[in-house]
Amino acid sequence: MREACRMTAEIRDICASAVAPGVTTGEIDDLVVQYCSKHGVKASFYGYQGFPGHLCVSINDEVIHGIPKRERIIMPGDLVKTDVGIFKNGFNGDTSRTVAIGVSDPEVLRLVETTKACLAAGIAACGPGVHLGDVGYAIEKVALEAGFGVVRDWIGHGVGRTVHEDPQVPNYGKPGTKLVLKPGMTLAIEPMITMTKMGEKTDVLADGWTVVTRDRSLSAHFEHTVAITDDGCEVLTLPADYP
Repeated sequence: MREACRMTAEIRDICASAVAPGVTTGEIDDLVVQYCSKHGVKASFYGYQGFPGHLCVSINDEVIHGIPKRERIIMPGDLVKTDVGIFKNGFNGDTSRTVAIGVSDPEVLRLVETTKACLAAGIAACGPGVHLGDVGYAIEKVALEAGFGVVRDWIGHGVGRTVHEDPQVPNYGKPGTKLVLKPGMTLAIEPMITMTKMGEKTDVLADGWTVVTRDRSLSAHFEHTVAITDDGCEVLTLPADYP
């Protein structure tokens, strides 16, 4: 898991760094193809339940599962979410970042920073003996106190030998409820936070994949894969240069 997640973090940051006005989401997809070819690994999402891309690139009101396309051009002011996984030696990593391209609106930037804070709060809550409801509550508390919405239709999950495993990891919850975490569990913690409360409700576009906020408000998404340890948790998808 550590090795798969290290590579997942590496390609996540390569893709995020390539996000710029004029770049197509198809070109971002090419970076994943090139990385996998160079390192002899597989993109976890490609072909998973029929998904046609090597990563998900979701823009603005698109929450998750955006399909990369040659004709989709990234524009100034876009909120671009790159979500990617690498499969190596029988294990998967899963991680996501949101990049704000030329965004000056302080509320949009606050949404991005709040979503980061939600992820940090969820990770900080993880550890042996902790209930999943505690993790969800920690995430939700940060979002609601900031005045934003929390997507409930789509949630985090276990990850390991397959992309999605039990348990489900909601970004909301009540303390002391749900499954108790144990050492050895590996989870994808991934808050999906929306600019409006109405944005908590989502729809799937006609492509059968792209999830959008029902009111078409902006959303942000950050994700790490974490391992529950004997005394807390280890973030497996930190950047290689993280201190």
